[in-house]
Amino acid sequence: MGSSVLAPWICSGVVFLILADLTGADSRSTANTEAQIGKFYSGHIDRSTEQVYVFNYTSTPGKVDALRVFVRSDSDDLEFPVLFVVRQQKGVLSWQVPLAFRGYYQRTYTYQDVSRTLCPTDPEGQTPTSEQLMYIDIASMAPTRVKYELIVRRLPDFELQTDVPLNFSASPSQPQYFLYSFPEGVDSVIIKVKSLETFPCTVVSVQDITCPVYDLDHNVEFNGVYQSMTKKTAITIQRKDFPKGQFYTVFVIKPEDYACGGSVPVATIGTGNHTWNLKRVKHMEVTITPSINNSVYIHATLLCLLFFLIFYLGAFLVFFINHFRKQKKALNMNGSPDEGEGTVAASHPITTSTPEGSSYGAIDESRQRKGKSLPPIPRPRVYSDSSVDEESDFDGIPEMESDKNVIQAKTFLYVSDLSIKDRRTISKKYKIYFWNIITIAVFYALPVIQLVITYQTVVNVTGNQDICYYNFLCAHPLGVLSAFNNILSNLGHVLLGFLFLLIVLHRDLQHRGLLEANDVYALEFGIPKHFGLFYTMGIALTMEGVLSACYHVCPNYSNFQFDTSFMYMIAGLCMLKLYQTRHPDINASAYAAYASFALVIFLAVLGVVFGKDNWWFWVIFSIIHVVGSLALSTHIYYMGRFRIDVSNADFGIFRRIFQILYTDCVQQCSRPMYMDRMILLIVGNIVNWFFAIFGLVYRPRDFASYLLGIFICNLLLYLAFYIIMKLRSSEKIRPLPLFCILATAGLWAAALYFFFQNLSSWEESPAQSREKNRECILMHFFDDHDIWHFLSATAMFFSFLVLLTLDDDLDDVRRDKIPVF
Repeated sequence: MGSSVLAPWICSGVVFLILADLTGADSRSTANTEAQIGKFYSGHIDRSTEQVYVFNYTSTPGKVDALRVFVRSDSDDLEFPVLFVVRQQKGVLSWQVPLAFRGYYQRTYTYQDVSRTLCPTDPEGQTPTSEQLMYIDIASMAPTRVKYELIVRRLPDFELQTDVPLNFSASPSQPQYFLYSFPEGVDSVIIKVKSLETFPCTVVSVQDITCPVYDLDHNVEFNGVYQSMTKKTAITIQRKDFPKGQFYTVFVIKPEDYACGGSVPVATIGTGNHTWNLKRVKHMEVTITPSINNSVYIHATLLCLLFFLIFYLGAFLVFFINHFRKQKKALNMNGSPDEGEGTVAASHPITTSTPEGSSYGAIDESRQRKGKSLPPIPRPRVYSDSSVDEESDFDGIPEMESDKNVIQAKTFLYVSDLSIKDRRTISKKYKIYFWNIITIAVFYALPVIQLVITYQTVVNVTGNQDICYYNFLCAHPLGVLSAFNNILSNLGHVLLGFLFLLIVLHRDLQHRGLLEANDVYALEFGIPKHFGLFYTMGIALTMEGVLSACYHVCPNYSNFQFDTSFMYMIAGLCMLKLYQTRHPDINASAYAAYASFALVIFLAVLGVVFGKDNWWFWVIFSIIHVVGSLALSTHIYYMGRFRIDVSNADFGIFRRIFQILYTDCVQQCSRPMYMDRMILLIVGNIVNWFFAIFGLVYRPRDFASYLLGIFICNLLLYLAFYIIMKLRSSEKIRPLPLFCILATAGLWAAALYFFFQNLSSWEESPAQSREKNRECILMHFFDDHDIWHFLSATAMFFSFLVLLTLDDDLDDVRRDKIPVF
């Protein structure tokens, strides 16, 4: 019975002894130390001890108190680090020493010196003088004693001042951040950071004044907006994004430079993938300046509109002057008809409503008197169904196949020899260009707009400004758009493209009126007028502005083709139009032309993807370039009549090719049948071979611009040849096209100057691209690239006018007197 009474007491004693033993095994002594700011403390810590430092300090009224904690430990054991926990009134901040960072390829970077800025208790600095308490707990589970060092200091330059630069340094384990408050009346500021050192790679982040502040490599991207940086960067901040009118500017040094375009560093201390205390200190200077106000936006927009509306005013002025001159000339001719005019009227009745002026050219009176009458030009007309002609990829002349003497026996060709087909059929075929480009534009633009809206949304939501390659020193946001000025500057392409369409429409309506009246000059004189390609060029110019604006919503590696696709098409269409001018019946069909443009864009994409480091791509491209140039040259030289029957392909085909080349290139080498055309093709091939060799040797990184340069050089070469041959043929250039030629040359020279002022490059890392950023140069709103947009749009407009008006002097010349070249 006694044992039963003692049993509960024995069990209770055993439980007490077990609990006492467990408590003793995990118990540690805690030492509380009253500490002062600015005083150095050191000690040792292990699993049996814990140190707590209590800081009791007084906040300064009207000023933000920011404290920075510096700690160091000689521990190199990642399994038992020293833990530092800072407890404040509004939050807790903790870290460990050694402080470890993860890099690429599972590399680890550890640091034993760490300093952190503590989140201010009162960032607005409005709390009156009060006592503040802060606890710093130091603990470790290390089995042996580990030494630590501690010091807490006030930051005298924690608040950034407007237009006052601040110099500081940072490292991966010692990030920095500063407070900025918007001054009264300032709604937008630009944070400009620069450094003389390219590396180490830095992340600049702007965060709201909330605790905790994300100032380490693994969490700096969690909040706010951020950019990577090498030598300089700029971030535009608007007050509306920070309701309290304050923000933190955070500077974090990355453990590796790969994100900024650098290489992974080699370990200096340690082995394998573990690096200790890598020296990565960067010295920087930060300056915050006010950005532009709303009035600058309004003035810049109005200036842009006014500049391009002047062209509308000029076009209407020219229209009224020409209309007045035509009316005056018509009155003079009706008042004093002469014998020559009566003869012409008898042979070719001209209605009294026929416009006679510079656009379509009245017959010069002196010429009429010299040639008493102008007999009709006998030329066969072929009225065929257009659907049959549209089946072939290249327009030929069926009559030439049946009667070789029409062309092959003639050394000198005239426009009448190449304008045999029915004009209605030809005009309909050229209008296919217009309808096809509208279809292409709609299907191309809709997904582009959707994509760039998605890009801009991602930038605004994530705050990652490395997605888009802006000129951040001159990127002015408006609404959800990050760089409104780069979008606004593309307005010129749209307005001038629409104006060109109006000019072409006016000429087209005039020409239709003459055709309906069976005017002899519209039927038998001057260059045959087909406006389908001109309408297509106007649409292409307009779409270039739309897609370039879409590209500049968020320019980057993934959407570069939006900015260049229609530039290729414009260059190709201009060459087609120039060729079609005096070869109206010999031209590529719309389907073949657009298929060729698609192939060019496809090559541009391949060049950007594979052209950087792959020599095999440049070999293949150079071969395609040279062979394509030779094939096109052959086609142009023979005007589409070079045919090799490959239906019975055998070894005899090579013999036939050799015979053709021997006959035309060796036997007639001293005097080719078409000398002028041969000179053009030789010079053109030399230029294209030079481009091919240059690309093969230097392999330019910007393949898209390289390819566009090939197109533009060929276009300019062809245009120069055309003008030279026109002057050689004793043809005149009227004042209007002469003015357009001079304006085109000057504008393209100026535009190319600004184009080569590279302000960014998506071929490099975002941080390296920002090294090329520059300040605005016009109205503090537009940069060099915006000026390129203005000038290139104007230059293309005048280039189109050159093609439209260049042969106006031939409107009173019979087609059998207009040479082909």
